Amino acid sequence: MAKRLVVDPITRIEGHLRIEAEVDSSNTITAAYSSGTMVRGIEKILKGRDPRDAWAFTQRSCGVCTTVHAFASIRAVEDALGIEIPPAANLIRNLMIAQQYVHDHVMHFYHLHALDWVDVVNALKADPAQTAAIQQSISNWPLSSPAYFADVQQKVQAIVDSGQLSIFANAYWGHPAYKLPPEVNLLAVAHYLEALDWQKDAVKIHTIFGGKNPHPNFVVGGVPMPIDLNSDTALNAERLAIINDSITKIINFVDQVYLPDLLAIAPFYKDYAAVGEGLGNFLTWGEFPLGKYNEIDKLLIPRAVILNRDLSNVIQPDPNDFDRMKEFIAHSWYDYSNGDGVGLHPWEGETEFNYTGPQPPYELLEVEQKYSWLKSPRWDEKAMEVGPLARALVLYASGHAQTKELVDQVLATLDAPVEALFSTLGRTAARGVETKVIGDAMRVFYDDLIGLIKAGNTRTFDDSKWEPISWPSNAKGFGYMEAPRGALGHWVVIKNGQIDNYQQVVPTTWNGSPRDHLGQPSAYEAALENHTLAKPEWPLEILRTIHSFDPCMACAIHMIDANGEEIGAVGTGLNVCFT
Repeated sequence: MAKRLVVDPITRIEGHLRIEAEVDSSNTITAAYSSGTMVRGIEKILKGRDPRDAWAFTQRSCGVCTTVHAFASIRAVEDALGIEIPPAANLIRNLMIAQQYVHDHVMHFYHLHALDWVDVVNALKADPAQTAAIQQSISNWPLSSPAYFADVQQKVQAIVDSGQLSIFANAYWGHPAYKLPPEVNLLAVAHYLEALDWQKDAVKIHTIFGGKNPHPNFVVGGVPMPIDLNSDTALNAERLAIINDSITKIINFVDQVYLPDLLAIAPFYKDYAAVGEGLGNFLTWGEFPLGKYNEIDKLLIPRAVILNRDLSNVIQPDPNDFDRMKEFIAHSWYDYSNGDGVGLHPWEGETEFNYTGPQPPYELLEVEQKYSWLKSPRWDEKAMEVGPLARALVLYASGHAQTKELVDQVLATLDAPVEALFSTLGRTAARGVETKVIGDAMRVFYDDLIGLIKAGNTRTFDDSKWEPISWPSNAKGFGYMEAPRGALGHWVVIKNGQIDNYQQVVPTTWNGSPRDHLGQPSAYEAALENHTLAKPEWPLEILRTIHSFDPCMACAIHMIDANGEEIGAVGTGLNVCFT
């Protein structure tokens, strides 16, 4: 008889995710259910507001992707109003988006995902001299001496001896599924700590162009940073030099630390090249416009759909297609005015809450009924995966030379066929591949911006349609954004100068939705099937595959009793139970 394994909350993600898995007598997952356990209601908050202000509200949907909702929002409004931003503004946006990608992916690898593969406590058994030899054999990163790694080891030993594991608490150290030698564990722990410090250089691009990080400033019609080489308050030569230096440091860390570590760790976990895919359907909205906003054929990352793993047939989806782009709520805690069995295009989307789920803490989800705050977006009534794997596959299938070279290099290192991409390990490798591609693109965007400045093309804002008097009485817009975690879409309806409807379909809604009206599982749910758990009470295998998607839901969970009193808070713990 199958038993139900409950993991709630999944930690080392942004927000609150509950996974319930049916496990058979051999501890193999036969079915899984993904539940988003919090609701925000940003769409309801926006109704009736000035569309030029929407970005500031939508960006507060998340505290990790500190630009993505703002960019999708301003693009949606610009699309609705027919605003074309200046070329310099587009390049500045591309630089900000690219910085977000690289920063986010490096942080995810080391601080959210690496601990699924790296046994921190086991690093205490390492020989620092051997770790130094490994480091020197895989890159020319300067922090590579035996003394350096011995110092890192001493820091970890002090943490362990204190009995307070701090940032390394609440993990499954000693789990039999950990396979790295102690020396590679020590290498990864050292770079975990280095990546914490590296962030200060990575975020400088946002702080210069947007005034701060997180949540930089934005504006419909361009960017809020003027270009004037002779001004102390604009983008001048000094600030350009800082950005140039930041790009160099970003690329160096990716080339000399992140990618070598990825290729050093992956061969020990080749079994994960055969599990964790699930769907075989992939979607991208596209990113990095190299021309004008609506020139979809000039995006660095194409807008595309791949179905059934068929890399020979890349389809371009239309986000405004009312027949194909729909959200369903058959298993979501919402009501639609025309009933739960229908799907709605986001321009017609409804956000009416109807919670009917279990009460905390340990009642099981009613998976035959509604069991998540996430809706179920579908393309042509098909569940889709979005994110780094989708983008890498689209670039690979589209013949992007650098992506193809990098993917082939990874496959050669693993001695694996192209089918290995469709897996947990493939998803993790794809994130590294696109980090390299986008990191290198930052240099191109910067050089192109310098070229515009030298040519005197320094305009960064178009105010021709800033005032509502110039707007049509009714307008609709779609704002695309390939967020680090996947395809993000904002759909806005503007009537008489105000937001009449606003819907966000975020990457984790695509990947982590509940089953739909046809009973189709989402990417999370399908990817967990057929995983065999070595120690079900320590479900490390579930974390590995879920973290490969990098879920993003929200920041902290507070449990409230019937009288409104807080009875607990969970930020880093992990609860596992069987029923």
